Amino acid sequence: MRPPSLPNRPRPITPPLARVVPPIPGHNRKDAPHRVLIAILALLLAFWGLPGGPARAAESHLATYLPLATPAELVPGSDHFGAPQGPLPVVPALAGDKVVGYVYLNSDVVNATGYSGRPISILVGIGPDARITGAKLVDHHEPIVLVGIPVAKIEHFINGYVGRSAADMMADTGGKPPVDIVSGATVTVMVIGDTITRSAIKVAHTLGLGGLTAGTDDGAAKAAARPTVNRDLAGEADWTTLTGDGSVRRLLLPVAQVNQAFIEAGGPGAAARPEPGPDDDTFIDLYATVATLPVVGRSLLGQDGYDRLGQRLKPGQQAVIIAGTGRYSFKGSGYVRGGIFDRIELIQGENTIRFRDSNHTRLGSLAGGAPDFPDIGLFTIPDGSTFDAAQPWRLRLLIQRQVGSLDKAFITVDLDYTPPQKYLTLPPAPAPAAAPTAAPSAAGAKLWQRMWDGDRLDLALLALLLAAVTAIFFFQHELVRRPALYDRVRLAILVASLFWLGWWKHAQLSVVNVLTFVNALRTDFSWDYFLMEPLLFVLWFAVAAALLFWGRGAFCGWLCPFGALQELTNRVARRLKVKQVKVPFSVHQRLWPLKYILFLILFGLSLSELSMAERLAEVEPFKTAIVLVFWRSWPFVLFAVALLAANLFIERFFCRYLCPLGAALAIPARLRMFDWLRRYRECGNPCQRCGNECPVQAIHPEGDINPNECIQCLHCQLLYHHDQMCPVMIQRRLKRDRQNGLAPPTTLPPRPEATPRA
Repeated sequence: MRPPSLPNRPRPITPPLARVVPPIPGHNRKDAPHRVLIAILALLLAFWGLPGGPARAAESHLATYLPLATPAELVPGSDHFGAPQGPLPVVPALAGDKVVGYVYLNSDVVNATGYSGRPISILVGIGPDARITGAKLVDHHEPIVLVGIPVAKIEHFINGYVGRSAADMMADTGGKPPVDIVSGATVTVMVIGDTITRSAIKVAHTLGLGGLTAGTDDGAAKAAARPTVNRDLAGEADWTTLTGDGSVRRLLLPVAQVNQAFIEAGGPGAAARPEPGPDDDTFIDLYATVATLPVVGRSLLGQDGYDRLGQRLKPGQQAVIIAGTGRYSFKGSGYVRGGIFDRIELIQGENTIRFRDSNHTRLGSLAGGAPDFPDIGLFTIPDGSTFDAAQPWRLRLLIQRQVGSLDKAFITVDLDYTPPQKYLTLPPAPAPAAAPTAAPSAAGAKLWQRMWDGDRLDLALLALLLAAVTAIFFFQHELVRRPALYDRVRLAILVASLFWLGWWKHAQLSVVNVLTFVNALRTDFSWDYFLMEPLLFVLWFAVAAALLFWGRGAFCGWLCPFGALQELTNRVARRLKVKQVKVPFSVHQRLWPLKYILFLILFGLSLSELSMAERLAEVEPFKTAIVLVFWRSWPFVLFAVALLAANLFIERFFCRYLCPLGAALAIPARLRMFDWLRRYRECGNPCQRCGNECPVQAIHPEGDINPNECIQCLHCQLLYHHDQMCPVMIQRRLKRDRQNGLAPPTTLPPRPEATPRA
């Protein structure tokens, strides 16, 4: 139980819900920040709508970056570049009048999107023998490189491809790069190596270098003879049948096989750190299939899930299902911290496809009698890819092993997939007669419904938590009259929010959710996508309802896991007598708009480049501190720890000044209908007790509560009813005692240390 603070000691409060406050004479200045924020938002919207704004920024081309390198850097012996030639943006490198090689930009030839969601641009030189003669990194926006990985390591990796020929790279199906992958920048170097390889092969084919030809003479005939997926094929099959006939392919790796693979890779550090446990223990059991093969899709997603998948996909777009179990997760943590699945890639011919969180839909289970998998994902092939579901492909799994405090070793293993012939049609043979339409199976329940069925217990617990918070708001004045009970209830809610909702279920709301929702409204909005995460959907629904009734305090003050972490750690700091810093109100009033500015920047950027806005949303430490429980690279951990350290001295430091999610919720919360926070005429004039003890300084010196900053912790309401701490209540108690003939105390009793606070 925690006592209320002295007047010179600020008290923590939970985030309240903002509301519309009638204007007070002489205090219109408080509306000025809102007018400024609205003006900034208008400017951002206008800027992103202009023809020259970021939404319409032109892509980089060879001419933009060619001046950044000399001819000899890319093609030794050359002294100048010639005019572009051929169907691709390629320029010849000349020595006098003689062509000694060619230069191109990788991102002009193939997709080179990196971890940042923007291209990694590399100038590449290639000789007449299809051998790479030089390569230079000219532009990138990779955050992992910008924040700590030396560019020299990336350049060393790129230089490892110099001297390799396109023919050699075509023959190398093992996927092992010529230089060790840079630890900590896995996605970046994978993209670099892949784009250098694919672009060199494509340029060599197009220009006929090194004896390679594009084969355009019979290309049309080959294309006409290629099989296609039979979209009219009806029926379903169970899991045993699908795995038995090759519709679903499997890769089973025991521990012994993985240990042997690292030994054969030649890395002494990795070999010296074998995977512990029995040799026959499962390291990973991986399954993959094409969800857009009709029989497979209906069998594993159910008829309704398959139909909705077809509605989401664009014409010709495909999707795959990947599931796995065992010690090693094919998802890893990269998709959480950066939105990229850095352990898997899909390879078909010269094309390599990587997946982002925008391509991923989490599946709780599969139909057709499939076993339970801890990791199941439905991955849509990125729009614009040439992936052909009727052709063979392979899923490449990257396995990493820690060999030092900062270094890792890597190996790759492929799962090969060839679509069964029974699903294909080979022109010009007549299409097989369509089988009679099968009746929907019992497994055809809606996909999101199956996911909700699997989360019934968690949903019930969340409903209890939401009901408890709702009851607290409805009966707040009865609760705060009992300080000890109030403190225990509040502590229980904060602990549940942090440990169960946050660290256990990872149901931490984020400003990224807001940006994604707005982006969905502007594009192909569908509730099905949001229903795939039951806990987050229910929590967001509850927050939306609370915004209309009370404002943002129901979430920010009671249900936010990171907010709970801040308040609980500050409680510990106070118990340890850590001196609290009182921010002057004039300074505080100029700092709290920072979070609104951050939100507006993220919102404006998301209108043109959502992926970049998601990267910048790392200003929220939620992924690091809550979702990944600090198991992350050191810059992110250092940032989160720094915020928590500041919170030890200034309670809810992040909530006050930097939280973009709080700003996003405060804006619509001004429409709230209820205002149950009571005030006396004496509040602020002369009494400053509530203002001094407010944990987020949401109470102005004149006594008014700023609804945008209040976190509804109800500590001011506890003081409102406390006849030992509130001057108004003290006078009433003394008057009552005199009327009852009781002698008043000669001095005001000291603040009881056992009295709880918010």
